[in-house]
Amino acid sequence: MTMFGLPLQALVGQLLLGLINGAFYAILSLGLAIIFGLLNVVNFAHGAFYMMGAFCAWMLLNYLGIGFWAALLLAPVSVGAIGIVLERLFISRLYRQDPLYGMLLTFGMALIVQGLFRNQYGVSGLPYHIPPALSGGHNLGFMFLPNYRAFVIVFSAIVCLLTWFFIEKTRLGSYLRAATEDASLTEAFGINVPLLVTLTYGFGVGLAALAGVLAAPITSVNPNMGADVIIVVFAVVVIGGMGSIMGSVVTGFGLGLVEGLTKVIYPSAASTVIFLVMVLVLLARPASMSGKGV
Repeated sequence: MTMFGLPLQALVGQLLLGLINGAFYAILSLGLAIIFGLLNVVNFAHGAFYMMGAFCAWMLLNYLGIGFWAALLLAPVSVGAIGIVLERLFISRLYRQDPLYGMLLTFGMALIVQGLFRNQYGVSGLPYHIPPALSGGHNLGFMFLPNYRAFVIVFSAIVCLLTWFFIEKTRLGSYLRAATEDASLTEAFGINVPLLVTLTYGFGVGLAALAGVLAAPITSVNPNMGADVIIVVFAVVVIGGMGSIMGSVVTGFGLGLVEGLTKVIYPSAASTVIFLVMVLVLLARPASMSGKGV
């Protein structure tokens, strides 16, 4: 059986690859949407934190002998803590300024972080092996599904849903949303708004680091991996609605599938199809740029 001139097995394989990319887009855009939606900060350092998550997993394994499963927790916590320190030292000073200042600051932070890792480790990719428990795969009859890639898709979807539930359906999440609407009134109820803001930024950074850990066994760990993906993730966030949590998640997975399908139909457009969709969305629904379009 064929479709678009290709065997069904090849088509499903490309869609699976697109869904895996979509899983990374979803987690990264989720963290970016949280930081923008709740703090109104355009965090250009998000890609650098993604790269730091992958490097943290690699260093835990090679320097301390700590494997993948522990790195899933330790790397996001460690990188999130670094994000908290940077937020307290630098970003918190710009909350009442034009958002452009925050964007320029985080862009500069990204360049510094990437430069430090590039000087230390070079630009060659460092290998990070798939954990033994997730090696191999399953023959589905029409294709071979690697266990690790299936794990990434399912785990990413669970993380995204739990994050959405936490922000939208829990009391602490309501405090976060209230603090962004009216910080003074929220503080009047005895809630420590600066602490909430700091923890929110650290949580968003931790999500980026988690995506980096998941990506490490699939892609090589290198200082440029964040720069390669951050522009695409910004496009995903814009399409999903700036600051929209569920919009970013759905769009991340959806655009991953679109990208995979484009590689089948018209491969030369695969690297630009997401940006084409972003242009069409902005022309049709410009309110998406403010998060009101979703």
